[in-house]
Amino acid sequence: MPNEEYPFNTFNFHVQLNIPNAAALELASPLCDMEFSELDGLEMSMEPKTVREGGNNTEQINLVGPVKYSNLTLKRGMTSNLDLWKWFMASAGNTARSTRASGTILVKDAKGTNRVRFNLYGCLPIKVKAPAFNAKDGGIAIEEMQIAYTEFSINSP
Repeated sequence: MPNEEYPFNTFNFHVQLNIPNAAALELASPLCDMEFSELDGLEMSMEPKTVREGGNNTEQINLVGPVKYSNLTLKRGMTSNLDLWKWFMASAGNTARSTRASGTILVKDAKGTNRVRFNLYGCLPIKVKAPAFNAKDGGIAIEEMQIAYTEFSINSP
C-alpha cells in the first residue's frame, strides 16, 4: 500500500504570540495572531561531547551535549499595528524588562487542517527592523522581528 501522505506547503501556517501581562503593557492579547508572511528559525541542534576510551584508538564515544536553539525570524507587511514594536520597547526598557511571551505555530495541510504544532517558550524580542523605504520600488513595506526562545516542543494538534 503506497504512502498517501504529502509534504506540507510552506505558505500554510498560523502564528500566535501571547504575553501574560498584555493589558498592563497596553498590548493586544494575543500579541499577534496569523500576521506573518515569512517565518524562519525553528531549529535545534546539539553538539555531542566526545570521549575517548583509554587504549581504544579506533572508536570514540559520543555523549549527549547541550541543546542550542536558533532565533526565530518573523516578517510581515507593516501596518499601523505597532504591538511588536511596543513589546520590544517594554522588554528592553525599565517598565517591564524581560517581558517574555509564549508562542504557537501551527502548520496546516493543503485542506487547511492543523497538522503540526510548535510550542515556543520563553520568547524574548531581540531585534526589530523597519522596512527599507524606496520611492522607486513601489513594493510592500516589510518589517522584521527576531525572537530568542528558550526551547520549543513539537507535536500533533
